Amino acid sequence: MIVKHSALKSRKSFNQVNRGSDVFYIEKTMKSALIVLMAFAICAQAQILTDSRDGKKYKTVKIGEQTWMAENLDYHGEDGLIGFCHGRKTENCKKYGRLYDWVTAIKVCPSGWHLPGDEEWQTLIDFAGGDAIAGTKLKATSGWNTGRDYIAGTDNYGFSALPGGFGFSDANFGNFGGSGLWWSRTEFSNNDAYYRYMYYYESEVSRKYYYKSRLFSVRCVQD
Repeated sequence: MIVKHSALKSRKSFNQVNRGSDVFYIEKTMKSALIVLMAFAICAQAQILTDSRDGKKYKTVKIGEQTWMAENLDYHGEDGLIGFCHGRKTENCKKYGRLYDWVTAIKVCPSGWHLPGDEEWQTLIDFAGGDAIAGTKLKATSGWNTGRDYIAGTDNYGFSALPGGFGFSDANFGNFGGSGLWWSRTEFSNNDAYYRYMYYYESEVSRKYYYKSRLFSVRCVQD
């Protein structure tokens, strides 16, 4: 009887371990399936915009009721003199887009698209959970500095924010890979305009204003 009891006890423990393993496997499988479904949902909403001015193609994505470019703009004009590549390196433009002063930024988007105003930016940020956490959800999962205090982006909606850094009117540059700064069409004064920015070590999206001569990235939103 004692042997039988011990066997039953051992069998019970074995079954508990197996059931625990099964639960873990099921949970892991469900999580993997959820990630795939999220990625599929993002891809299903993504479209391609072809800029008729130069033939460049950009990913776009619908987030809530808005449709955004999912890449930073890289339009240099017919004469090649509009905007700057960070550090004057062409390879930086291919992934991170160009940097523009505000006067150029408000008129550089393709036909049917425009530089978003302050309220349009806030609509996006609110959809992504609000100022304090939207940065994590909107940042691309790669392409950012990964130094001390790095907070990885999850890119929940396919916005894929990238850190193009910034530039000055004399074409000096800074913080490439560490921060993304995007113009708003909303003015603060004759000399200043609002912009939104994200840092590699922060989860939020912040709002400030600065001289219109500063060089920032551009994301266009559909009319």
